Amino acid sequence: MYQPEAYGIALLFMIVSMLCWGSWANTMKLTPGYAFQLFYWDYILGILLGSLLWGFSLGNVGGGELSFLANIHQADATHILFAIAGGAVFNVANLLLVAAIDIAGLAVAFPVGIGLALVVGVLLNYVLAPKGNPLLLFGGVALVLLAIVIDAAAYRRREQKTQSVSTRGIQISIACGVLMGLFYPLVTKAVTGHASLGPYSVAFFFAVGAALCAVPVNYLLMRRPLTGTPPVTMSGYFQARQSWHVWGVLGGLIWCTGTVFNFVASHAQIVGPAVSYAIGQCATMVSAIWGIFIWKEFATAPAAARKLIPAMFVFFVLGLASIAIAPMVTR
Repeated sequence: MYQPEAYGIALLFMIVSMLCWGSWANTMKLTPGYAFQLFYWDYILGILLGSLLWGFSLGNVGGGELSFLANIHQADATHILFAIAGGAVFNVANLLLVAAIDIAGLAVAFPVGIGLALVVGVLLNYVLAPKGNPLLLFGGVALVLLAIVIDAAAYRRREQKTQSVSTRGIQISIACGVLMGLFYPLVTKAVTGHASLGPYSVAFFFAVGAALCAVPVNYLLMRRPLTGTPPVTMSGYFQARQSWHVWGVLGGLIWCTGTVFNFVASHAQIVGPAVSYAIGQCATMVSAIWGIFIWKEFATAPAAARKLIPAMFVFFVLGLASIAIAPMVTR
C-alpha cells in the first residue's frame, strides 16, 4: 500500500482531506428539489465505491502483507467491528448535522455541533495516540474554533430577522457534535495493535458501517423527519433526474477521498490521528469559503455581517498553521 512518511506529503494529504470534506456538500446545491434523505442514498453509494476505488489502487501499490485485500484477510474481528462502528457513528452524526442546520440554523449548528466535534475528537485522539506538540495542537484548535464561532456570528447577522432557537435544535446540535467527535477514535482503535486494519482497509469497513447504519436510520428519517417537513417516499428517488443521482454519488466519492487521505495521513509516524483529524475538521472553513466566494451568500448581507469575514479567515489561517507545525516541534 502507499503510505507517505515524509511530512510534506502527509501534510498535502491532510490538506486534500480538508478540501474534500469542505467541498462535497456543493453537490447538494446542484440538486435543487431533491430531498436530502434521497440524496443520501446516492451519497452513501459514492462512499462505498470510493473506498473500493482507493483500496484497489493506492491500497495495492507495492503489494505485500499490507496491501488492501491481504490486510483485510489478516485483520481480526475486533478491529473490523471498531471500523464498522466508526462508520455507523459517523452516519448518525452526519444526518443529525443536517437536521440541526435545518432546525437551528448555521449560527447554532456550526459552533455547537462542529465546534464540539473538533474539541472532543482531537482530545480523545490525542489521548489514544499523543503525537504532536500539545500547545501548538490545542492552541490551533482553539483558534479554529474561534473562527467557527465568528463564522456563525456572521451568518446570524446576515439574517434580517433573528430566529428563536428551539431547545430541540440545540439538543440535536450537541448530539451531533459528540458523535462526530467519537467516530474518529473508533477508527484509531481499528488501526492500532496486532491484527489491526490499515488506512485503506479501515476506510472500506468504515464505509460498510455507514451504509449498514444508513438503511434503518435514513429510512426512519424519511418517514419521520426531525425537521418537521412532510415524509419522503422512495418513489421520489426513482423519479429524480439522472443528473441528481450522479451528483449524489460524486458527493460521496469526494467525501470518501478526503476520508481515505485523512486516514492515510494519520497513519504516518510523525502525524498521528489528533493532528490529522484537526486539520480535516477545518473543512468547516472551506465550506465557508465556498459560500462566500462561489455561492455569494454574503453578497446582500449587511455590513455588520461582512465585517466579520476577514477576522474569521485570520483566525482560521493562524489555527491551521499552528496545527500543521505541531508534529514538527518537540515538546
